[in-house]
Amino acid sequence: MITVLSAPRPAGHDRERRITVSDFIAGARNLGTGFGIILRSPKLLAIGMVPALLSAVLLLGGLGTLLYVSGDLIGWMTPFADDWALFWRRAIRIAVGIALVGGAAVVGSLSFIALTLLIGGPFYEHIAEVAERRLGLDGTGEGAGWVRQAGRGLRDSVTLVLIAIAGALVLFAVGLVPLAGQVTAPILAVLFGAWVIGLEMVGPVFQRGGFRIGERHRMLRRHRARVLGFGLPTYLLCLVPVAQLVVIPSAVVGGTLLAHRVLDPAPAGSQDLQSGV
Repeated sequence: MITVLSAPRPAGHDRERRITVSDFIAGARNLGTGFGIILRSPKLLAIGMVPALLSAVLLLGGLGTLLYVSGDLIGWMTPFADDWALFWRRAIRIAVGIALVGGAAVVGSLSFIALTLLIGGPFYEHIAEVAERRLGLDGTGEGAGWVRQAGRGLRDSVTLVLIAIAGALVLFAVGLVPLAGQVTAPILAVLFGAWVIGLEMVGPVFQRGGFRIGERHRMLRRHRARVLGFGLPTYLLCLVPVAQLVVIPSAVVGGTLLAHRVLDPAPAGSQDLQSGV
């Protein structure tokens, strides 16, 4: 009889895994708290829906235009395939089409949130402040004026859109890899989208504190599981037509709570219990 001995796991391995899972769940609960506050307040819901509706109309119009001209655009992008055998010409153009539309969807979904937050900056700042009062969170900050705050919002929105475009280009290239790319690219797109949404939704609190995008990214990296727990359901729900009208204001509240947990992590466990998240 042969006895197989396995190496003992490090003492902190299981504890670290438990912390990661609990942090992921806590991030999802942050979004759930946002839904709870928004759905119980028709006034906040109405305030948050208007900018989201305007952004949806603009971006859906752009995506519709892209789909309308996609055939000509794909042909223009692949002139080298004109003399290929029919099977390979169709294969490469289908792959390019999937990558193009997929990349546009990623840019559109992330730009939608950035554009919505830019259009509705003062409205979402108000929603964040109301959420802070209801959750008993410290709403003090640098106290920047409205003009300065709007300038920061514009700068951050442009930066995030550029990040989304850069990510979409990488995903476009990944999507061109036969077979593997068609599976890998959508998964990477969801993870990338979830992270960028986390960067966007902590904006009202972090802007108030004077933190730029790079600083946000470095701080959120220390709470990856929690950020992804918040960002993944937010991103996936934003892909559902019309749902964005409710998801965005709810995510603003959830992002406000997430930002406070990141900025003040020491009492996070007790605060989570007190706020029911």
